[in-house]
Amino acid sequence: MIQDDRIKVLRGGGPRAGRFVLYWMQASQRAEYNHALEFAVDRANELGKPLVVFFGITQRFPDANLRHYHFMLEGLGPLKRALEERSIRFVVRLGPPAGIAGELARQASLTVTDRGYLRVQKKWRKELACAISCPLIQVETDVIVPVETASAKEEYAASTIRPRIVTRLGRYMVPLRKRRLKKGSLGMRFESMDVEDLKGIVSKLGIDTGTGPVAGFRGGTPEARKRLGTFVRRRLDRFAEQRNDPGVQYLSGMSPYLHFGQISPLYIALKVKGARSPGTAAYLEELIVRRELSMNFANYNPAYDSFKCLPAWARKSLSEHREDRREYVYTLKQFEGAATHDPYWNAAQMEMALSGKMHGYMRMYWGKKILEWTRTPERAFKVAAYLNNKYELDGRDPNGFAGVAWCFGKHDRAWAERPIFGKIRYMNDKGLRRKFNIDAYVSRINHMARKFGRGYKEGDGR
Repeated sequence: MIQDDRIKVLRGGGPRAGRFVLYWMQASQRAEYNHALEFAVDRANELGKPLVVFFGITQRFPDANLRHYHFMLEGLGPLKRALEERSIRFVVRLGPPAGIAGELARQASLTVTDRGYLRVQKKWRKELACAISCPLIQVETDVIVPVETASAKEEYAASTIRPRIVTRLGRYMVPLRKRRLKKGSLGMRFESMDVEDLKGIVSKLGIDTGTGPVAGFRGGTPEARKRLGTFVRRRLDRFAEQRNDPGVQYLSGMSPYLHFGQISPLYIALKVKGARSPGTAAYLEELIVRRELSMNFANYNPAYDSFKCLPAWARKSLSEHREDRREYVYTLKQFEGAATHDPYWNAAQMEMALSGKMHGYMRMYWGKKILEWTRTPERAFKVAAYLNNKYELDGRDPNGFAGVAWCFGKHDRAWAERPIFGKIRYMNDKGLRRKFNIDAYVSRINHMARKFGRGYKEGDGR
């Protein structure tokens, strides 16, 4: 089922007498459980046209480096094969995605696209709508409940958006049927990159290669489904009680795949719900309520990636304590090199740098300590955002931006006032030791560091 409120006309008018229907796939890089793709198939069938899917590789996506591109490119081969199984031609080109989509749309009867919530994604779709003469229809498919349906404004916290989402889930948590395309497009000829040639594509990008690919994650829908299946079978039952413990590994690892749209949140939600596990409710809270709160944040708050995104009380409180004495002050180089006095913080930074993913609880601790060990709160926010965007596979998206902002008071309430933090929620190493076997976490990350040849000694300043 494709609900009407997932669909938004960006450029109106009737279909033209073109050669095909075009789906510009950008945010939702998958051939299953993709409302935009299924909508495009429906429109192609109605018009008696073949469907062509285009994906644009831009060298200029904000803060993206080789780590992010490599993971994304790994998913394009399986995506091409999945589309070909449905008789759909997949066209991949290097350059400005909206510009190339506009060129292809000159031959299209109708153009369909998916939705993004960041400034650059909105800008691309606006550019395309202004440039083409055929209709352009956007279909929202990377959330369970469409953002504007859940709320018409920026929500204060999970507690305010939760009832708005939960009361609507019955309408949206329904399986999405895969349509059969009546007229295939595999015989149509288009200039396209060889998506199986990762090295060849990377060589043409001209991007930052200093932050390389990670071994622990491989991109693509098949990998995402495999990882999800393992999580549901082996770890979901204990997710509620173990998800915050960094010393054990009970998380799903879905966020990198969700980031690139390689797996659908609806597909995940239905699989988790169908498991009837003790961990189901806790996981769906994270997947739906918390994640979609971040989409709400990015969509309605134009300053989502800066200190200005914080609520007024948080900015005021932090400003009042900006002159407080810091026992430790570190440079960006020291932070990036995991060279602080704190072995737990160092381990968190190393986990992110080496694996492309940091345990969620440690990311909160990590961000709080950057605030504590940086000369100003504004500078601390920039440091946390920079490191998160550079090393996290799931950085540079609404969830990543919301995660950083939470460390500085976003989506939270005022707490008891204290030095440096003001009324921002405080975390310390004593809490880690009290709640978890945190040394097991440090030991695991040290082992990872030795394995990848980037070891460090706890607290030695290297």
